[in-house]
Amino acid sequence: MENKKWCRFIIKGVSVTLSMCMQWADRIKRIRITLIVVAVLLSVASLVVSHYLVRDLKREEQVKMETWAEAMRSLGEADSDADLSLVLKVLNSNNTIPVKVVDDEGRVQMERNVEEYDGMPPHSIRIALSEDDWLDVYYADSLLLRRLALWPYVQLGIVSIFVIVAIYALLSSKKSEQNKVWVGLSKETAHQLGTPISSLMAWVEVLRETYPDDTLIPEMGRDVQRLQLIAERFSKIGSLPELKSTDVCEVVGHVVDYIRCRASNRVAITADLPEGRVETPLCAPLFEWVVENLCKNAIDAMDSKGSIAITVRKDAYTCSIEVADTGKGIPPGRWKTIFLPGYTTKSRGWGLGLSLAKRIVEEYHRGRIFVKSSDPASGTVFRIELNS
Repeated sequence: MENKKWCRFIIKGVSVTLSMCMQWADRIKRIRITLIVVAVLLSVASLVVSHYLVRDLKREEQVKMETWAEAMRSLGEADSDADLSLVLKVLNSNNTIPVKVVDDEGRVQMERNVEEYDGMPPHSIRIALSEDDWLDVYYADSLLLRRLALWPYVQLGIVSIFVIVAIYALLSSKKSEQNKVWVGLSKETAHQLGTPISSLMAWVEVLRETYPDDTLIPEMGRDVQRLQLIAERFSKIGSLPELKSTDVCEVVGHVVDYIRCRASNRVAITADLPEGRVETPLCAPLFEWVVENLCKNAIDAMDSKGSIAITVRKDAYTCSIEVADTGKGIPPGRWKTIFLPGYTTKSRGWGLGLSLAKRIVEEYHRGRIFVKSSDPASGTVFRIELNS
């Protein structure tokens, strides 16, 4: 009775911790979306304001150049006694707009502010001096107008950098928070499991002495050892495990033997292992957990009827383990989603199995785990790659 209370307490604690983790993840997601929306709105507002500023300045320069062209026409039509002080003042006031004055034969008569401008200016105004004589005034946007036209794109780049940095900071914060949750959850679970397991071990020893010929007591002992292994796995999740050179084939063999004893007779499990030892740095208890999770998920996907094939291969740089099933497959859009904490398609469970597997493989063993292929007709293949 006491052990049942301990188990209920542990389950409740794990559930509450997982709920807090999911709430924090949702909060981070909302903050990230809000920042992105604000950045996009700022970018759009900046582009709109800059567009109107450039348009108004362009109109102002156009009017200014029309006045300048009229001054050129007045200069061309003036006689020797005319007062040209105002005309010259208008002509000399243009210190920013690149301009070239070309006669009817294509010869350049005047240039202003073209030192930083290459080629012939795109805009033109024709000045008629007489029926057969005219001048063409070619002008371009001023340097200030060209810079102002580029400014929205500079702003867009700055905002984009801000968004990227903000998202990266949020993701780093989220990952750090998740790590704290994982560590706390794992250590607390291992700690809480320790007391009832010790009690169960003592009771098993008492039963062995009292009923030495009972065939069920050894099975109870093996189940208690299994609980010890689970507690050990949780304790290793909470800290960086020590990797030792281990035979992957031996680890996979242990998992196959364990799953075969507990799976339905309608599930066929095969292991294609190379001859000899396949040595790779591993934390054996944790890596067994990964392969077990993949096998258990495969059994659920097949509704406890089908086949599971585990293949181990090794080359000069990589050791790969593939777990293939004949289940109902995974849609391509969910190949990455299934590794997120809390994601599950089952009516029961917390959706932590594949998330833990990903953490163990990628963060502790510096490897990769991913869906290699999946199809409703042929099932799913998970692939694990480890540095050898």
